[in-house]
Amino acid sequence: QVQLVESGGGVVQAGGSLRLSCAASGRTFSSYGMGWFRQAPGKEREFVAAISWSGAITKYADDVKGRFTISRDNAKNTVYLQMNSLKPEDTAVYYCAGNPGGAPGRLDVSYDSWGRGTQVTVSS
Repeated sequence: QVQLVESGGGVVQAGGSLRLSCAASGRTFSSYGMGWFRQAPGKEREFVAAISWSGAITKYADDVKGRFTISRDNAKNTVYLQMNSLKPEDTAVYYCAGNPGGAPGRLDVSYDSWGRGTQVTVSS
């Protein structure tokens, strides 16, 4: 497993932007597929975006496609989620997760490492 710590959450007005970061510790980070998930109050956790171990393949949930961008820097053991054109319905706790299989999976069962989350609040 890798240890993951998210940062960059906060309060932003609708239409604004935030960049989330997820710092990983562990020598195997570069072999991990990485994902971002989110959970809003009263709702189940849902997939947001994922990136393969090399960064060559990315996947997005339909409702964030074109607005969010996932990227990674293996030299810095960090994965990012750039969020633009934020909407109130993007309000949630955002979690970073690691998949030892290396693939950009959409299912949370593929991930064995999770951060504690960072709160994103979008006001209207």
